[in-house]
Amino acid sequence: MEFLQDHPFAFVIVLAIGAFLGMFVERLVETQDKEKRKAYWRGRRSAGGKWTKTKRGARTTSPEPGSTDFAADQLKLVSKAKFTSRSLLNKSEAKVFDALDTAVISRNSGWQVMAQVSLGEFLASPDKNAYFAVNSKRVDFALMDERCQVVHALEYQGSGHHTGNAAAARDAVKKEALRKAGIGYHEIVAGHTTPAELRALVEKLVPAG
Repeated sequence: MEFLQDHPFAFVIVLAIGAFLGMFVERLVETQDKEKRKAYWRGRRSAGGKWTKTKRGARTTSPEPGSTDFAADQLKLVSKAKFTSRSLLNKSEAKVFDALDTAVISRNSGWQVMAQVSLGEFLASPDKNAYFAVNSKRVDFALMDERCQVVHALEYQGSGHHTGNAAAARDAVKKEALRKAGIGYHEIVAGHTTPAELRALVEKLVPAG
């Protein structure tokens, strides 16, 4: 203290450094608080509600999925849009479906072939995040028994199916979910699976009825 009293200029420098450090710490705490708030609202948004600004600047949540208001908003969008019908299967997939359907019915009339089925329609999980990860993913064909249970899933690997790592990763997710549910997974490869091999596969998977 005596040194600072004898050297007023040094005392001013110490005060300036102290003020600077105080401002730095204050800014750091403020930045951390902002990041925490951002993380909180990101979590709220991912949980379903999106935040939008009103005319007066206040923030309100948009309708959550499944609510009446959310359905009303969707209806407005659909009412303004144009829709056309398109084929559920392309030509090569349709040929496979026809051959597969004929083979399954001949083997067991109680079984049916379903096309382009979402995994969320026949899989369930207590883990919501895991369920949402597969909910909208589809299998090309599903073999359903007389109890309306999907027993086997068949994927048609046409030309260009595995283009890039993303497609392979999506298939891996589907395979794992199906495996855990005890549902068989089988591939039909374009140009490699003959009609005779397809019939043999059906005879292997579908019990005689």
